[in-house]
Amino acid sequence: MADSKKSNAQKQDVAAGAATHTIVVKLGTSVLTGGTLKLDRAHMVELVRQCAMLRSQGHKIIIVTSGAIAAGREHLGYPELPKTMASKQLLAAVGQGRLIQEWETLFGIYGINIGQMLLTRADLNDRERYLNARDMLVALLDNGIIPVVNENDAVATTEIKVGDNDNLSALVGILGGADKLLLMTDQAGLFTADPRSNPDAELIHEVHTIDDKLRKLAGGTVGGLGTGGMATKLQAAEVACRAGIEVIIAAGRRVDVIIDLAAGNAVGTRFLPLKSPLEGRKQWILAGPPPAGDIVIDDGAVMAVKQKGSSLLAKGITQIKGTFERGEVVRIFDSKNVLLARGISRYSSEDMAKIAGKHSHDIHHVLGYEYGHAAIHRDDMVVI
Repeated sequence: MADSKKSNAQKQDVAAGAATHTIVVKLGTSVLTGGTLKLDRAHMVELVRQCAMLRSQGHKIIIVTSGAIAAGREHLGYPELPKTMASKQLLAAVGQGRLIQEWETLFGIYGINIGQMLLTRADLNDRERYLNARDMLVALLDNGIIPVVNENDAVATTEIKVGDNDNLSALVGILGGADKLLLMTDQAGLFTADPRSNPDAELIHEVHTIDDKLRKLAGGTVGGLGTGGMATKLQAAEVACRAGIEVIIAAGRRVDVIIDLAAGNAVGTRFLPLKSPLEGRKQWILAGPPPAGDIVIDDGAVMAVKQKGSSLLAKGITQIKGTFERGEVVRIFDSKNVLLARGISRYSSEDMAKIAGKHSHDIHHVLGYEYGHAAIHRDDMVVI
Protein backbone atom coordinates (compact mmCIF):
# COMPACT_ATOMS: atom_id res chain seq x y z
CA MET A 1 0.00 0.00 0.00
CA ALA A 2 2.84 2.36 0.82
CA ASP A 3 4.24 1.93 -2.69
CA SER A 4 0.93 2.87 -4.29
CA LYS A 5 0.78 6.08 -2.19
CA LYS A 6 4.06 7.66 -3.17
CA SER A 7 4.00 11.42 -3.09
CA ASN A 8 3.65 13.32 -6.34
CA ALA A 9 7.17 14.65 -5.85
CA GLN A 10 8.51 11.10 -5.67
CA LYS A 11 6.56 10.13 -8.75
CA GLN A 12 7.97 13.04 -10.72
CA ASP A 13 11.50 12.08 -9.73
CA VAL A 14 11.12 8.42 -10.74
CA ALA A 15 12.35 8.91 -14.26
CA ALA A 16 14.98 11.51 -13.41
CA GLY A 17 18.11 10.73 -15.36
CA ALA A 18 16.46 7.79 -17.10
CA ALA A 19 15.97 7.44 -20.83
CA THR A 20 12.66 8.57 -22.25
CA HIS A 21 10.43 6.11 -24.07
CA THR A 22 7.57 5.90 -26.50
CA ILE A 23 4.76 4.23 -24.56
CA VAL A 24 1.49 2.84 -25.91
CA VAL A 25 -1.29 2.82 -23.31
CA LYS A 26 -4.17 0.56 -24.29
CA LEU A 27 -7.34 1.25 -22.32
CA GLY A 28 -10.05 -1.41 -22.48
CA THR A 29 -13.76 -0.80 -22.15
CA SER A 30 -13.81 -2.39 -18.69
CA VAL A 31 -11.18 0.12 -17.52
CA LEU A 32 -13.02 3.12 -18.97
CA THR A 33 -16.44 2.10 -17.66
CA GLY A 34 -15.51 0.38 -14.41
CA GLY A 35 -17.83 -2.45 -15.41
CA THR A 36 -20.82 -0.12 -15.72
CA LEU A 37 -22.75 0.81 -18.86
CA LYS A 38 -21.24 4.27 -19.22
CA LEU A 39 -17.86 5.99 -19.27
CA ASP A 40 -16.33 6.62 -15.85
CA ARG A 41 -15.14 10.18 -16.44
CA ALA A 42 -13.64 10.51 -12.97
CA HIS A 43 -11.30 7.63 -13.68
CA MET A 44 -10.56 8.91 -17.19
CA VAL A 45 -9.33 12.14 -15.58
CA GLU A 46 -6.98 10.09 -13.41
CA LEU A 47 -5.62 8.21 -16.43
CA VAL A 48 -5.04 11.48 -18.27
CA ARG A 49 -3.22 12.92 -15.23
CA GLN A 50 -0.79 10.00 -15.26
CA CYS A 51 -0.18 10.31 -19.01
CA ALA A 52 0.37 14.05 -18.65
CA MET A 53 2.94 13.45 -15.91
CA LEU A 54 4.85 10.99 -18.10
CA ARG A 55 4.76 13.45 -20.97
CA SER A 56 6.21 16.13 -18.71
CA GLN A 57 9.11 13.74 -18.02
CA GLY A 58 9.86 13.54 -21.75
CA HIS A 59 8.06 10.32 -22.64
CA LYS A 60 5.98 10.11 -25.81
CA ILE A 61 2.49 8.71 -25.21
CA ILE A 62 0.11 6.94 -27.59
CA ILE A 63 -3.41 6.12 -26.42
CA VAL A 64 -5.30 3.18 -27.91
CA THR A 65 -8.82 3.59 -26.60
CA SER A 66 -11.85 1.35 -26.53
CA GLY A 67 -15.27 2.61 -25.47
CA ALA A 68 -16.78 4.11 -28.64
CA ILE A 69 -19.74 1.73 -28.68
CA ALA A 70 -20.28 2.18 -24.93
CA ALA A 71 -20.18 5.97 -25.39
CA GLY A 72 -22.67 5.77 -28.26
CA ARG A 73 -25.04 3.56 -26.30
CA GLU A 74 -24.88 5.95 -23.34
CA HIS A 75 -25.47 9.05 -25.48
CA LEU A 76 -28.54 7.49 -27.16
CA GLY A 77 -30.06 6.41 -23.84
CA TYR A 78 -29.30 2.70 -24.11
CA PRO A 79 -31.62 1.88 -27.02
CA GLU A 80 -32.80 -1.67 -27.75
CA LEU A 81 -31.15 -2.51 -31.08
CA PRO A 82 -30.91 -5.75 -33.06
CA LYS A 83 -27.62 -7.60 -32.57
CA THR A 84 -26.25 -6.86 -36.04
CA MET A 85 -23.07 -5.37 -37.46
CA ALA A 86 -25.09 -2.33 -38.57
CA SER A 87 -26.21 -1.69 -34.98
CA LYS A 88 -22.64 -1.81 -33.72
CA GLN A 89 -21.56 0.53 -36.50
CA LEU A 90 -24.41 2.89 -35.62
CA LEU A 91 -23.33 3.02 -31.98
CA ALA A 92 -19.69 3.44 -32.97
CA ALA A 93 -20.54 6.27 -35.39
CA VAL A 94 -22.36 8.14 -32.61
CA GLY A 95 -19.93 7.21 -29.85
CA GLN A 96 -16.64 7.84 -31.61
CA GLY A 97 -17.25 11.58 -31.70
CA ARG A 98 -18.36 11.60 -28.08
CA LEU A 99 -15.34 9.56 -26.98
CA ILE A 100 -12.74 11.73 -28.73
CA GLN A 101 -14.47 14.83 -27.35
CA GLU A 102 -14.08 13.44 -23.84
CA TRP A 103 -10.35 12.78 -24.38
CA GLU A 104 -9.86 16.21 -25.96
CA THR A 105 -11.51 17.94 -23.00
CA LEU A 106 -9.57 15.97 -20.39
CA PHE A 107 -6.15 16.35 -22.01
CA GLY A 108 -6.97 20.03 -22.55
CA ILE A 109 -6.94 20.46 -18.77
CA TYR A 110 -3.16 19.90 -18.99
CA GLY A 111 -2.72 21.95 -22.15
CA ILE A 112 -2.07 18.85 -24.26
CA ASN A 113 -3.30 18.50 -27.83
CA ILE A 114 -4.50 15.16 -29.16
CA GLY A 115 -4.92 13.81 -32.68
CA GLN A 116 -7.43 11.13 -33.60
CA MET A 117 -6.41 8.17 -35.74
CA LEU A 118 -9.06 5.67 -36.88
CA LEU A 119 -7.56 2.53 -38.40
CA THR A 120 -8.76 -0.67 -40.03
CA ARG A 121 -6.90 -3.79 -41.06
CA ALA A 122 -6.90 -2.44 -44.63
CA ASP A 123 -4.64 0.42 -43.49
CA LEU A 124 -2.07 -2.13 -42.37
CA ASN A 125 -2.39 -4.73 -45.13
CA ASP A 126 -1.06 -2.50 -47.89
CA ARG A 127 2.62 -1.64 -47.49
CA GLU A 128 2.20 1.95 -48.74
CA ARG A 129 -0.80 2.66 -46.50
CA TYR A 130 1.08 1.07 -43.60
CA LEU A 131 3.99 3.46 -44.15
CA ASN A 132 1.62 6.43 -44.49
CA ALA A 133 -0.03 5.53 -41.17
CA ARG A 134 3.39 5.19 -39.57
CA ASP A 135 4.52 8.58 -40.87
CA MET A 136 1.34 10.22 -39.58
CA LEU A 137 1.75 8.67 -36.13
CA VAL A 138 5.39 9.73 -35.90
CA ALA A 139 4.53 13.26 -37.08
CA LEU A 140 1.99 13.62 -34.27
CA LEU A 141 4.51 12.44 -31.68
CA ASP A 142 7.28 14.66 -33.02
CA ASN A 143 5.01 17.69 -32.70
CA GLY A 144 4.07 17.03 -29.10
CA ILE A 145 0.59 15.73 -29.93
CA ILE A 146 -0.78 12.59 -28.27
CA PRO A 147 -2.30 10.21 -30.85
CA VAL A 148 -5.60 8.71 -29.72
CA VAL A 149 -6.18 5.58 -31.77
CA ASN A 150 -9.20 3.34 -32.20
CA GLU A 151 -10.43 0.92 -34.81
CA ASN A 152 -12.77 2.57 -37.28
CA ASP A 153 -15.77 0.45 -36.26
CA ALA A 154 -18.24 2.74 -38.05
CA VAL A 155 -17.00 1.56 -41.46
CA ALA A 156 -15.06 -1.63 -40.73
CA THR A 157 -16.52 -4.90 -41.97
CA THR A 158 -15.56 -8.33 -40.70
CA GLU A 159 -13.05 -8.71 -43.51
CA ILE A 160 -11.09 -5.55 -42.68
CA LYS A 161 -11.38 -5.46 -38.90
CA VAL A 162 -8.39 -6.02 -36.66
CA GLY A 163 -11.06 -7.31 -34.31
CA ASP A 164 -9.92 -6.08 -30.91
CA ASN A 165 -7.93 -3.20 -29.51
CA ASP A 166 -5.38 -5.47 -27.83
CA ASN A 167 -3.98 -6.58 -31.17
CA LEU A 168 -4.53 -3.12 -32.62
CA SER A 169 -2.36 -1.68 -29.84
CA ALA A 170 0.46 -4.08 -30.73
CA LEU A 171 0.27 -2.98 -34.36
CA VAL A 172 0.17 0.68 -33.31
CA GLY A 173 3.21 0.04 -31.12
CA ILE A 174 5.08 -1.25 -34.15
CA LEU A 175 3.91 1.71 -36.25
CA GLY A 176 5.08 4.18 -33.63
CA GLY A 177 8.37 2.45 -32.82
CA ALA A 178 7.24 2.02 -29.21
CA ASP A 179 9.45 0.82 -26.36
CA LYS A 180 6.60 -0.24 -24.07
CA LEU A 181 3.03 -1.43 -24.53
CA LEU A 182 0.82 -1.20 -21.44
CA LEU A 183 -2.32 -3.33 -21.71
CA MET A 184 -4.69 -1.93 -19.10
CA THR A 185 -7.46 -4.33 -18.12
CA ASP A 186 -9.73 -5.32 -15.22
CA GLN A 187 -7.28 -7.98 -14.02
CA ALA A 188 -3.97 -7.55 -12.16
CA GLY A 189 -2.19 -9.51 -14.90
CA LEU A 190 -1.90 -13.08 -16.16
CA PHE A 191 -2.49 -15.74 -13.49
CA THR A 192 -1.71 -19.44 -13.20
CA ALA A 193 -5.49 -20.00 -13.16
CA ASP A 194 -8.64 -17.89 -13.36
CA PRO A 195 -8.54 -15.78 -10.16
CA ARG A 196 -12.29 -15.22 -10.33
CA SER A 197 -12.97 -18.90 -9.72
CA ASN A 198 -9.72 -20.24 -8.22
CA PRO A 199 -8.54 -18.68 -4.94
CA ASP A 200 -5.15 -20.42 -5.35
CA ALA A 201 -4.38 -18.62 -8.62
CA GLU A 202 -1.02 -16.84 -8.55
CA LEU A 203 0.08 -13.83 -10.56
CA ILE A 204 2.76 -14.53 -13.17
CA HIS A 205 5.20 -11.65 -12.77
CA GLU A 206 7.47 -12.20 -15.76
CA VAL A 207 7.22 -14.12 -19.04
CA HIS A 208 10.24 -14.95 -21.18
CA THR A 209 8.53 -17.20 -23.75
CA ILE A 210 4.91 -17.42 -24.87
CA ASP A 211 4.17 -21.11 -25.43
CA ASP A 212 1.11 -23.39 -25.69
CA LYS A 213 1.04 -23.93 -21.92
CA LEU A 214 0.76 -20.19 -21.36
CA ARG A 215 -1.90 -19.81 -24.04
CA LYS A 216 -4.09 -22.37 -22.25
CA LEU A 217 -4.11 -20.12 -19.19
CA ALA A 218 -5.70 -17.29 -21.18
CA GLY A 219 -9.50 -17.17 -21.07
CA GLY A 220 -12.12 -15.14 -22.91
CA THR A 221 -13.87 -11.89 -22.05
CA VAL A 222 -16.46 -12.11 -19.28
CA GLY A 223 -17.67 -8.56 -18.84
CA GLY A 224 -19.78 -8.43 -21.99
CA LEU A 225 -18.67 -4.85 -22.66
CA GLY A 226 -15.38 -5.41 -24.47
CA THR A 227 -14.20 -7.53 -27.38
CA GLY A 228 -10.90 -8.80 -25.97
CA GLY A 229 -10.02 -11.20 -23.15
CA MET A 230 -6.70 -12.43 -21.85
CA ALA A 231 -6.21 -14.55 -24.99
CA THR A 232 -6.12 -11.49 -27.25
CA LYS A 233 -3.70 -9.80 -24.85
CA LEU A 234 -1.39 -12.78 -25.17
CA GLN A 235 -1.61 -12.54 -28.98
CA ALA A 236 -0.80 -8.85 -28.80
CA ALA A 237 2.12 -9.49 -26.46
CA GLU A 238 3.56 -12.09 -28.80
CA VAL A 239 3.46 -9.76 -31.80
CA ALA A 240 4.83 -6.76 -29.90
CA CYS A 241 7.63 -8.68 -28.17
CA ARG A 242 8.86 -10.03 -31.51
CA ALA A 243 9.12 -6.40 -32.65
CA GLY A 244 11.27 -5.56 -29.63
CA ILE A 245 8.53 -3.97 -27.51
CA GLU A 246 8.20 -4.70 -23.80
CA VAL A 247 4.61 -5.56 -22.87
CA ILE A 248 2.92 -5.37 -19.47
CA ILE A 249 -0.60 -6.50 -18.60
CA ALA A 250 -1.89 -4.75 -15.47
CA ALA A 251 -5.00 -3.51 -13.69
CA GLY A 252 -6.05 -0.21 -15.24
CA ARG A 253 -7.78 1.00 -12.10
CA ARG A 254 -4.79 0.47 -9.78
CA VAL A 255 -3.47 3.68 -8.21
CA ASP A 256 -0.75 5.30 -10.39
CA VAL A 257 -0.43 2.13 -12.47
CA ILE A 258 0.71 3.88 -15.66
CA ILE A 259 3.38 5.88 -13.84
CA ASP A 260 4.66 2.81 -12.01
CA LEU A 261 4.84 0.74 -15.19
CA ALA A 262 6.69 3.47 -17.07
CA ALA A 263 9.20 3.60 -14.20
CA GLY A 264 9.81 -0.15 -14.45
CA ASN A 265 8.20 -1.05 -11.13
CA ALA A 266 7.12 -4.69 -10.65
CA VAL A 267 3.42 -4.41 -11.39
CA GLY A 268 1.29 -6.86 -13.37
CA THR A 269 2.72 -9.40 -15.82
CA ARG A 270 5.77 -8.31 -17.80
CA PHE A 271 6.61 -9.89 -21.18
CA LEU A 272 10.24 -9.52 -22.16
CA PRO A 273 10.93 -8.32 -25.72
CA LEU A 274 13.21 -10.12 -28.15
CA LYS A 275 16.81 -8.96 -27.80
CA SER A 276 17.16 -8.76 -31.59
CA PRO A 277 13.92 -7.15 -32.83
CA LEU A 278 12.83 -7.48 -36.43
CA GLU A 279 13.66 -4.78 -38.92
CA GLY A 280 10.88 -2.67 -40.39
CA ARG A 281 9.94 -4.78 -43.40
CA LYS A 282 9.76 -7.96 -41.35
CA GLN A 283 7.71 -6.17 -38.71
CA TRP A 284 5.18 -5.43 -41.43
CA ILE A 285 5.18 -9.07 -42.57
CA LEU A 286 4.47 -10.14 -38.99
CA ALA A 287 1.97 -7.44 -38.05
CA GLY A 288 0.45 -6.29 -41.30
CA PRO A 289 -1.58 -8.39 -43.73
CA PRO A 290 -3.31 -11.61 -42.73
CA PRO A 291 -1.97 -14.66 -44.62
CA ALA A 292 -3.55 -15.29 -48.02
CA GLY A 293 -2.59 -18.97 -48.09
CA ASP A 294 -0.40 -21.71 -46.67
CA ILE A 295 2.67 -23.62 -47.81
CA VAL A 296 3.77 -26.98 -46.36
CA ILE A 297 7.45 -27.89 -46.56
CA ASP A 298 9.53 -31.02 -45.95
CA ASP A 299 12.00 -31.66 -43.11
CA GLY A 300 15.02 -30.64 -45.14
CA ALA A 301 13.51 -27.27 -45.94
CA VAL A 302 12.52 -26.83 -42.29
CA MET A 303 16.13 -27.28 -41.22
CA ALA A 304 17.39 -24.90 -43.91
CA VAL A 305 14.88 -22.16 -43.01
CA LYS A 306 14.88 -22.53 -39.24
CA GLN A 307 18.48 -23.40 -38.43
CA LYS A 308 20.46 -21.97 -41.32
CA GLY A 309 18.34 -18.89 -42.06
CA SER A 310 18.08 -19.89 -45.71
CA SER A 311 15.51 -18.86 -48.27
CA LEU A 312 12.69 -21.28 -49.04
CA LEU A 313 13.34 -23.11 -52.30
CA ALA A 314 10.68 -24.72 -54.47
CA LYS A 315 12.25 -28.13 -54.01
CA GLY A 316 11.30 -28.21 -50.32
CA ILE A 317 7.60 -27.43 -50.91
CA THR A 318 5.22 -30.38 -50.60
CA GLN A 319 1.77 -28.78 -50.58
CA ILE A 320 -0.02 -25.51 -51.39
CA LYS A 321 -3.22 -24.48 -49.60
CA GLY A 322 -5.46 -21.59 -50.57
CA THR A 323 -5.23 -19.12 -53.43
CA PHE A 324 -2.75 -16.27 -53.36
CA GLU A 325 -1.00 -13.95 -55.76
CA ARG A 326 2.66 -13.09 -56.13
CA GLY A 327 3.63 -10.60 -53.41
CA GLU A 328 1.05 -11.74 -50.86
CA VAL A 329 1.90 -12.97 -47.37
CA VAL A 330 1.61 -16.72 -46.73
CA ARG A 331 2.17 -18.99 -43.75
CA ILE A 332 4.75 -21.77 -43.86
CA PHE A 333 4.08 -25.05 -42.02
CA ASP A 334 6.15 -28.18 -41.48
CA SER A 335 4.90 -31.70 -42.24
CA LYS A 336 3.31 -31.95 -38.77
CA ASN A 337 1.24 -28.82 -39.36
CA VAL A 338 3.31 -26.70 -36.98
CA LEU A 339 3.57 -23.03 -38.00
CA LEU A 340 7.17 -22.26 -38.91
CA ALA A 341 7.19 -18.83 -40.58
CA ARG A 342 5.39 -16.10 -42.51
CA GLY A 343 6.70 -14.67 -45.74
CA ILE A 344 6.01 -12.85 -48.99
CA SER A 345 5.60 -15.30 -51.84
CA ARG A 346 7.50 -14.62 -55.06
CA TYR A 347 5.06 -16.78 -56.98
CA SER A 348 1.28 -17.18 -57.12
CA SER A 349 -0.34 -20.28 -55.65
CA GLU A 350 -0.97 -21.56 -59.18
CA ASP A 351 2.68 -21.18 -60.14
CA MET A 352 3.86 -22.46 -56.77
CA ALA A 353 1.89 -25.67 -57.24
CA LYS A 354 3.64 -26.20 -60.58
CA ILE A 355 7.16 -25.70 -59.28
CA ALA A 356 6.71 -27.45 -55.91
CA GLY A 357 9.36 -30.14 -55.50
CA LYS A 358 11.34 -28.87 -58.50
CA HIS A 359 14.96 -27.67 -58.50
CA SER A 360 15.46 -23.91 -58.76
CA HIS A 361 17.12 -24.18 -62.16
CA ASP A 362 13.96 -25.88 -63.51
CA ILE A 363 11.59 -23.00 -62.64
CA HIS A 364 12.06 -21.16 -65.94
CA HIS A 365 11.57 -24.37 -67.88
CA VAL A 366 8.33 -25.18 -66.02
CA LEU A 367 6.78 -21.70 -66.05
CA GLY A 368 8.45 -20.07 -69.01
CA TYR A 369 9.73 -17.29 -66.70
CA GLU A 370 11.03 -16.85 -63.17
CA TYR A 371 11.17 -14.29 -60.37
CA GLY A 372 14.33 -15.62 -58.81
CA HIS A 373 15.54 -18.99 -57.55
CA ALA A 374 13.76 -18.72 -54.16
CA ALA A 375 10.05 -19.31 -53.67
CA ILE A 376 10.28 -17.02 -50.61
CA HIS A 377 13.49 -15.10 -50.00
CA ARG A 378 14.88 -15.02 -46.47
CA ASP A 379 14.70 -11.21 -46.46
CA ASP A 380 10.95 -11.53 -46.98
CA MET A 381 10.42 -14.16 -44.26
CA VAL A 382 9.83 -14.11 -40.51
CA VAL A 383 10.57 -17.37 -38.71
CA ILE A 384 8.03 -17.90 -35.92
